[in-house]
Amino acid sequence: MIDILKRNVAKRTSCSIFEKEGIYTFLNPYSYLVARKNSDCLCRFDAVFVDGIMLCLFLRLVGIRVERVSFDMTSLAPLVFRHAMETKKDIFFIGGEPGVVEVAVEKIKDKYPGLSVSGVRHGYFSSNNDRVMTIDTIKALNPAIVVVGMGAPLQENFLSELKKNDWSGVGFTCGGFIHQTAASGISYYPRVIDKLNMRWLYRMFDEPKLVRRYFVDYTKFVFVFCYDALKYFFKSYDS
Repeated sequence: MIDILKRNVAKRTSCSIFEKEGIYTFLNPYSYLVARKNSDCLCRFDAVFVDGIMLCLFLRLVGIRVERVSFDMTSLAPLVFRHAMETKKDIFFIGGEPGVVEVAVEKIKDKYPGLSVSGVRHGYFSSNNDRVMTIDTIKALNPAIVVVGMGAPLQENFLSELKKNDWSGVGFTCGGFIHQTAASGISYYPRVIDKLNMRWLYRMFDEPKLVRRYFVDYTKFVFVFCYDALKYFFKSYDS
């Protein structure tokens, strides 16, 4: 897993990612555990950003210096929306429960009134045929940018499948950005919370169901990452 991140992780945000086709996802301690079970999926992405100070710090310990980049209004999302407006590129949003993505997109368009949205769809499929039809619909619309918020690993699998089926454009996974925007507005994190890097604490307060993730899964991440790091160092030493 460390080997894959060393090759694929994006060290910092670059505007060049908007200038060519590619798909991008974001990794935090929880999605690290998920991705580890299917690490080949990460190799299908043009780059992996690190979403979360904790994972940034752990990666720096193994010599991978990265900056925190997330698809929200404290990080990458404003760059994507401004770029889309300036270059007149359209965006397709998919994710969230039925009815949620429409509310989120209206709030985004209130902030970015010139944004061109080619389509929206919730992130639930009634069957594999429904999923295939959705991919065909997006391909037919051919949006320049696709934003997918289904949670890991569903969003990664969907975006990589879309690319595999000959859609060409720039795609981003966005985790909980769609439902957070619908529920709390486009600027989800208070400024002081963002400055203090306490986003994880705010999310627990706002979404109590995430308490288990931060206290159980993140603790598990520490042990799993240390195991992966030791394996990586022993492998490097032997070679």
